[in-house]
Amino acid sequence: MSNSPSPRPATPPTVWPARGRHTGPAAEDVVRRQLKKLKADGVLHDHLEAEGTGPGGEKVFEARWLVPGEVTVRARLALAPLDDPGDAPGRAWTLLAEAERTWDPRWPSPATMFWPQGPDAGWQHEAVTGLPLGEATPLPDDDKDLRRVLRHAARDIWTLHVVVHEAMTPDERGRAAVVRLLPEGLRHRVVEHRAAPHRFRAVNWVLDDFGIRVPRGGAVVLPGSPAPSGYAMADFSVRSVFLDGTEPTELLDTVRRFAALPRPLPDGADRALTGVREEWRLLTIEEELARARELVTMYSEALEAMTKSRDLYKEAAERAHEALAVYREAEAEGMLPARRQAGPVSGSPFRQLARGLGRLKGTALSLRPSAAPERRPKAGAASDDGGASPAGGDAGTSPPAGGSEPRAEN
Repeated sequence: MSNSPSPRPATPPTVWPARGRHTGPAAEDVVRRQLKKLKADGVLHDHLEAEGTGPGGEKVFEARWLVPGEVTVRARLALAPLDDPGDAPGRAWTLLAEAERTWDPRWPSPATMFWPQGPDAGWQHEAVTGLPLGEATPLPDDDKDLRRVLRHAARDIWTLHVVVHEAMTPDERGRAAVVRLLPEGLRHRVVEHRAAPHRFRAVNWVLDDFGIRVPRGGAVVLPGSPAPSGYAMADFSVRSVFLDGTEPTELLDTVRRFAALPRPLPDGADRALTGVREEWRLLTIEEELARARELVTMYSEALEAMTKSRDLYKEAAERAHEALAVYREAEAEGMLPARRQAGPVSGSPFRQLARGLGRLKGTALSLRPSAAPERRPKAGAASDDGGASPAGGDAGTSPPAGGSEPRAEN
């Protein structure tokens, strides 16, 4: 049996997966207010809050809306306690949306259907590190913290991580995030890491462990682990990024191309996808009727199979009764041949033992000498031929077997 892990399934092209951290209080109330507002504004067709909580205190919300082209999108948001909250407040969120056709990054971000926008919204944070999504964040000066951040970024496949090295310290315009110019549906899944000019070697010293390097004054899109099919570092790195407020067209195009690659399904996204496809509760009237028809068809097929099975059993029983009646009638009229006494089964253990003992007769077992010593006739006792045996030990000694005479002593 192979011990190699099974390949991770690819993320369907119709799916938009994301996860993050809400750092403020009462995350459920924030989501409820946003859903009600967008429903009243006509942005959402409908929304639903699942009753109770799921495993680990998980709270689930569902929403459905249309994107340009009359394409229906269904999305499911799950709020759960943080794995390691420490002193940080908030809730972890996982959001998975699926459209009726291939996802277009120009569509509205599903995150904005559940969360309000704004710098103080509190939800735009990466799930593990807490770094802001869609914003530029300086990499830590401490080497230990630098390794922690970059190693997570190099492995993460929930979020797109871009590392930009500053050739020189930028001014206020250059400090603005490069990825802010991406469509919001993509921007809400990107973290931009900024490396200060003097941290070039330290950053590449960490990235070398993953076979990645950031060019001096350039940028690279980290592949995650496992890397998407078709990823090559040379194709997703940019040699020069000018941080002067102008649009970095080459870097933006590189991020878009990377996002279009078929990426592996992140850990935990399979459960979220199952929730959207198989545990969906927010149904339209047409969907409820279609589901009812499917149930009726399924029950009808099951009943038909049970009826057919019953009829087959009934037919087999009737034929068995008919055969038994014919047999009994023939036996009563003496038309059946007399039964022969059945002998023991030839292959039975007792039969084999008897055969083995029979083969031993007349063999070495029967030639073994008797355990009792041969009794000699007493002196004066009658011999077998009626004569008396002479007294004395040597007087009546018989010649050796074979009829040979004893040799005379010299």
